[in-house]
Amino acid sequence: MKHTSTPRHVIFGSGAVGTAVAEALVRRGESVRVVNRSGRADVPDGVEVAAGDAADPAFATAVAAGAAVVYQALNPPYHRWPQEFPALQAGVLAAAEAAGARMVSMDNVYSYGAPDGRPFTEKTPEAATTRKGRLRGRMARDLLDAHRAGRVEVAIGRASDYFGPRGGKQSNLGDLVFPALLAGRTATVLGDPDQPHTYTFIPDIGEALALLGSHPDAPGHVWHLPNDPHTRTTRELVDLAHRATGRTGAARLRRLPTFALYAMGAVNPTVRELIEMRYEFAEPFVVDSGLVRDRLGAVATPAEEALERTVAAYRARGR
Repeated sequence: MKHTSTPRHVIFGSGAVGTAVAEALVRRGESVRVVNRSGRADVPDGVEVAAGDAADPAFATAVAAGAAVVYQALNPPYHRWPQEFPALQAGVLAAAEAAGARMVSMDNVYSYGAPDGRPFTEKTPEAATTRKGRLRGRMARDLLDAHRAGRVEVAIGRASDYFGPRGGKQSNLGDLVFPALLAGRTATVLGDPDQPHTYTFIPDIGEALALLGSHPDAPGHVWHLPNDPHTRTTRELVDLAHRATGRTGAARLRRLPTFALYAMGAVNPTVRELIEMRYEFAEPFVVDSGLVRDRLGAVATPAEEALERTVAAYRARGR
């Protein structure tokens, strides 16, 4: 495999998160390579895109040779996580180990299970009862075991449900919300919209993962990526987005009923996988990110600004 340069940063994954990391690194003046299956991606100017399968350790090692930091920002099809995710992570881990690079891994908060009335912190015990939560817990433990064994430096960043530019269909504050608001229609969300719920802004995820790639105190730990500390309900956030479109008053909002999830899940495997995660929207779901703010200096974009930027991105995409 031949490349024209040896970038300091290699990002596996070109979805919303991988692209946000690339943008954050380019703003820092860093050299970046993004790796995905197709070799095509909408990335900032100057970023190289390479094609291949990260689950192949030989390929992953070759494409990351010479890197100082390797990022795992992969997201296989939701219903294929058990079959595909462990091998993808193992390939990226092998690449980081062979390069002597730090590995920064994108994670979520599924491994904690239900909040039971308490905010999640990095010290919250893992108590997942879902298939996906137990899987993500095992994957994180594998990475931290590799770090403790001295094989590779590892830093893990955990985000709550994300939103922002390129949030797409997988975001509860995504394609079912912003296009509807811009068109003056009723927006649709999962779960109870009147429960407080932490959402993480995608550009903040990118900035924080880039920080985990460079900060000397980052390795060996799980970090909650920065969230606005004023946790609002989903309805309050949709109302803020509604006002960001230039309209006044409250947004028209409907909740996708549970029976609709089951009906859609009968023919759509991605929707079917959402059913076991309904608990996230049934009670207050708050993710505390004070540690990354206090220890590493990462701060969240205020919700009003984040929603204004998201509305602007959806408006531009619609044009």
